[in-house]
Amino acid sequence: MLLWAEWWVWMSGALILATLEVLIPGYIFLGFAIGAAVMGLLILVGISASGLPLTLVIFAGLSLLSYLAMRKFFGLRKGQVKIWDTDINE
Repeated sequence: MLLWAEWWVWMSGALILATLEVLIPGYIFLGFAIGAAVMGLLILVGISASGLPLTLVIFAGLSLLSYLAMRKFFGLRKGQVKIWDTDINE
């Protein structure tokens, strides 16, 4: 069996990426972690791609969708503007 077709490999990757997100915050690795977790769940359920390139494309699409969803959910609300009251040099 090919290693990239195993569900636990994707879940382990998701755990590693989520740990990196905790160490280096900024919602960068979290999108990839969610994409890897969903990919692991898809493979666990029995939905898998026929080859590595298609699997990576699906993973990239899932990661992009999760990043865009997080940006919409956690991002700056429409109409909000950051106002700075003090200057760093004062």
